[in-house]
Amino acid sequence: MQEHDTEFRVAAMGRALEVSVSGYYRWRKRPQSDRAQENERLLTKIKALHSASRATYGSPKIYRRLRQQGEAINHKRVARLMREHAIRAKRVKSFRTATTDSQHSLPVAENVLARKFTVARPNQVWTSDITYVWTAEGWLYLAVFLDLYSRLVVGWAVSDRLTTEFVERAFGQAQQRRGQAVSPLVHSDRGSQYASHSFRAKLVAWNCTQSMSRRANCWDNAVTESFFGLLKAELGDRFETRQQASDQLFDYIEVFYNRQRIHSASDYLSPTAFEARYQAQLKQAA
Repeated sequence: MQEHDTEFRVAAMGRALEVSVSGYYRWRKRPQSDRAQENERLLTKIKALHSASRATYGSPKIYRRLRQQGEAINHKRVARLMREHAIRAKRVKSFRTATTDSQHSLPVAENVLARKFTVARPNQVWTSDITYVWTAEGWLYLAVFLDLYSRLVVGWAVSDRLTTEFVERAFGQAQQRRGQAVSPLVHSDRGSQYASHSFRAKLVAWNCTQSMSRRANCWDNAVTESFFGLLKAELGDRFETRQQASDQLFDYIEVFYNRQRIHSASDYLSPTAFEARYQAQLKQAA
C-alpha cells in the first residue's frame, strides 16, 4: 500500500486488500526495526563499493570487500540485498583477439608454460598478448605484459599499427617497472611480433626464457585472454579518438585495475596489494 499511496486512495486499497486503514497508518508511524535499519546501513555501503568498482563487482566480491572492512555479514544477505535493489555486475563475455599473425617462417618457441598458471612469486612468469579497441579514427592496438603471480599489468603500450616496435615498448615498460634483477619466463602466442628476431634478441639480452602457445590454442594463454575480456566488458571498446581511448586505457589499467580491482585468484586483493603482502611476508621470514 505504501508503494502505491500516491496513485490510489488508501481507503480504496484497504477495502480491496482487506486491510485496516487505521492499522496501516499505525504501521507507517512505527520506527524501522533494527533489522531494517541494519539493511539500510549495509545497502549504503554496498552501493558505495559497487560504485567504486565501476559497477564491476557482483555479490561475491562485494561480500569480500565488506568482510575486509570488518563487517560480520553472511554472503547470502549481500546477494539478497543486491538482488532486491537490482545491483548487478557488468557481464564479462567470452572474448578472443583476432590480431595474431602466425603465418610466418620465424622460429617458434616451445610451450614451456604448459598452462601452469599458478606460480609462487612475482616475476616468475609474464604473459603477453595483443588486442584492439575501435575508435572513430580507426583501430587502436594494445599490447600488455601480465605478471602471472599477481595479474599485475607490468607493461603495456598502444599503437595504430600491429608492429613489433610497440610490443617491445610494452616489454621495455615492464623492464623499467621491475628492474634488471629479474628474468621471467615470457609466454605469448605465436604472433610475428613475438617471434621476430628483434624481440627475441631483447629476451636473450635480459636472460628470459621464451614460451609460446600451441597453434590456434587460446587456452594456453588464458590469463591474458581473461584480462582482455574484463577490459572489454568494464571499459568498453568504442571511442571517438585514439587519444581518448589511450587516456581511458591508462585510467583503467594504472588507476583501477592494477591498484583497486580485487581478484579472486589473488585472495580478493588488488594486484599491487597482493604483491605488497608478498613482500611483507618475505621481510617477516627474513
